[in-house]
Amino acid sequence: MSKQVFEGIKVADFSWVGVGPQIARELAEHGATVVRIECHRYPDTLRTVGPFKDFVSGIDRSAFAAAYNTNKYSIALDLNMPKGREIARKLVAWADIVTDGMTPGTMAKWGLDYESCKKIKPDIIYYSTCQMGQQGPYAKFAGYGFFGTAYAGYCHLVGWPDREPLPLFNNYSDFVAPWYLACALIGALLYRRRMGKGMYLDQSQVEAGVSFLAPVILDYMVNGRIAQRMGNRDPYMAPHGLFPCKGDDRWIAIAVANEEQWRSFCAVLGNPAWTREPRFAILLARKQNEDELERLIGEWTRNYMEEQVMAMMQHAGVPAGVVQTCEDLFADPQLKHREHFRFLEHRVIGTHAYNSPAYRLSQTPCDIKKAGPCLGEDNEYVYKQILGLSDDEIADLLIEGVITTETDVPEVLRGR
Repeated sequence: MSKQVFEGIKVADFSWVGVGPQIARELAEHGATVVRIECHRYPDTLRTVGPFKDFVSGIDRSAFAAAYNTNKYSIALDLNMPKGREIARKLVAWADIVTDGMTPGTMAKWGLDYESCKKIKPDIIYYSTCQMGQQGPYAKFAGYGFFGTAYAGYCHLVGWPDREPLPLFNNYSDFVAPWYLACALIGALLYRRRMGKGMYLDQSQVEAGVSFLAPVILDYMVNGRIAQRMGNRDPYMAPHGLFPCKGDDRWIAIAVANEEQWRSFCAVLGNPAWTREPRFAILLARKQNEDELERLIGEWTRNYMEEQVMAMMQHAGVPAGVVQTCEDLFADPQLKHREHFRFLEHRVIGTHAYNSPAYRLSQTPCDIKKAGPCLGEDNEYVYKQILGLSDDEIADLLIEGVITTETDVPEVLRGR
């Protein structure tokens, strides 16, 4: 294994739930030493979200939480206690990067905001990620990606024209925001290497999400047109949608972007008479008759397996893709070839799959070797090997409740 691109970088990870942990995970999977600070009394919300091992809830049974924290170390520490904050400051002094995924003001309450951490370590790189950013009239707006996705405008666009808005399948902005901040973080590391100075990075997850709606936002700015829900359709393509295939709940996505693709599409269908009718001759006509167009296409696709349709369309130069289930993904030959799913052994969940990064660094490939940790799994290693605490000091912190244990988990969150 080549030296990892972030090897030698040390991270004190105070972030939680989605965005912050994803960024720190990218660092960990490429060589950084990442220590995640958690607490049994106030466990990360993601630890309470399924799917759970054997459908039994528990803070160490969530596959979601495990997947977001590969290669990290987890310690249990109550930051509401003075000695807990002392330990946290030791971690800041050790770290190159401090992460914050809390509502603005939370880290400052503990004396762990950027200005406080900068006094401990002047060249610290510190990132904050939250819904609205650290400043402004809505800075205190707290919530999860579900709220950010709605506030960023996505939900208004998702659904059918004659129905109410729909939430996206998942918190979409949570999967947009991390990569902006990851790129900025790399820039901050390069800046520190060159100038010897740290940096504070303040991210609004909503603003990151808004940037992915650039076309419809520009359309409003230029033409005053407010984008509306249109189901699976596209204003500049027809056909553009999902069509039923042979079998139970099997579907194919097809998108015809221009007239050349339309002619190729018709040839795949065998040039039936209806494809030559004036109502389908050009894009504008097809858009005006889209209901009928989709019905006719569906009658054809129902006769074939979705893989057949994809192969025929792609061979003809028409964009098409199978609508895959989770089972399909694990059997997908392309994902297998790229070793996308990595299987790791989790202390509670056992062996299960983890997503590897969707990118490959040719000289410093990722090295995913440690499953997402149980809460406090790495207490002994971090407290003794990294922070240099003695057995007696650790015992005292356990007795005082500074280092939390499973007995501190609220009853409502315990596995059942």
